[in-house]
Amino acid sequence: MEVVVPAVRYRDGLPEDHYAVYDALLARAADVHGTGLRDSTSEAHMAGSEVLVGLVDRLVAVWDGESARGFGGTADVVGYARRAGVPVDIIWPDGAVRD
Repeated sequence: MEVVVPAVRYRDGLPEDHYAVYDALLARAADVHGTGLRDSTSEAHMAGSEVLVGLVDRLVAVWDGESARGFGGTADVVGYARRAGVPVDIIWPDGAVRD
């Protein structure tokens, strides 16, 4: 398993009760890819998505087709992947709603 961590301080922004799962998953990773960014911002999350797109042969996105609510949302990542020539599959289950 490979992991992309968008920022050095990403874990700090998680709820404390998620730390154990985060740490366990990170410990299982064969490779951890970072962005070099310190703080967990929208820019860091988009940079992490760009790293991820660079690692994959195909992107599968769970996406309703709507615009991103903020920089680095699913619409931005799908657009980036398409511009990079990475095939994209969109999944949006019938009856699913965006909160």
